[in-house]
Amino acid sequence: MATGSTDSARSPSSGVLQKLLLVFFVCIAASTYKAIQPPPPKLCGSPDGPSITGPRIKLRDGRHLAYKEHGVPRDEATHKIIVVHGSDSCRHDNAFAALLSPDIKEGLGVYMVSFDRPGYAESDPDPNRTPKSLALDIEELADQLSLGTKFYVIGYSMGGQATWACLKYIPHRLAGVTLVAPVVNYWWKNFPLDISTEAFNQQARNDQWAVRVAHYAPWLTHWWNSQNWFPGSSVVARNLGMLSESDKEIMFKLGAARRQHEAQIRQQGTHETLHRDMIVGFGTWEFDPMELENLFPNNEGSVHLWQGDDDVLVPVTLQRYIAQKLPWIHYHEIPGAGHLFPFAPGMVNNIVKTLLTSDGVKN
Repeated sequence: MATGSTDSARSPSSGVLQKLLLVFFVCIAASTYKAIQPPPPKLCGSPDGPSITGPRIKLRDGRHLAYKEHGVPRDEATHKIIVVHGSDSCRHDNAFAALLSPDIKEGLGVYMVSFDRPGYAESDPDPNRTPKSLALDIEELADQLSLGTKFYVIGYSMGGQATWACLKYIPHRLAGVTLVAPVVNYWWKNFPLDISTEAFNQQARNDQWAVRVAHYAPWLTHWWNSQNWFPGSSVVARNLGMLSESDKEIMFKLGAARRQHEAQIRQQGTHETLHRDMIVGFGTWEFDPMELENLFPNNEGSVHLWQGDDDVLVPVTLQRYIAQKLPWIHYHEIPGAGHLFPFAPGMVNNIVKTLLTSDGVKN
């Protein structure tokens, strides 16, 4: 009787239930894993991918980098500048070339080349992207275009991650550098906790969480910014409502000026563009820019940092601290300016002339 009772307790229905539960949890796990995986990028030039419309170079690892040249002919230039674009932009978004006056362009012999950072527009993605790899991409672009032993770099917004890396990894190639409203990593170790925390908390709540995820759980970044339960990054969502009033005025004046190439920017996918920007920009860096040494102790070149004091995307308090820690950087703070101040009348002339000459207007 006892044996019969035990057999009854281990009925076939009990084993089936356990198997069903196991299958259920496996399905949930598989579904969750699939949901957090970004879709593969649509590579330019592939059978189902976007077309290649401009010149590209082939890099050391087989990737391609698309570029666009501006200004005077390369072989006639006195000053050669590589321009690094920000988030949700591409090689066509080169305000420093488009807004530079002909007098300065011709008078100073200015040649510029802008390029699509990995994953953007027509440059191949780089899932292993780091600040160092970006600097090496820039160096290789300069070499393949025969820009000479030294060249200038201007980095805007999220392009700052590559520009800081140039100062770290290829300082011997730089004739001068300008960082314009460069995005700051709140986890750089030399920021005092109270200053970085205060700046971090100035962001909208949804952007705080998006940045946290990019730093602490980068594998979750795609899902976090694509799900519909709660808002993700304002930049990824193109939420213009979070801009400062001065930025909104500039956006209104710009109108549809850049819409011609809007579709190209994310055509290979959002993950290897904006999401990767966040993962790299707010991840753990192998160096802290505040530990960099003066590249030009004999004033044979210069490094500049420009920042608007009404920038809601990049806290001015952190830029001020960086400038304090690196007194050899020429810091220019623009009163009442937001993140888009380079598009304001005369600003590009001021920024470029200050980099290239000793008599540029100082702020």
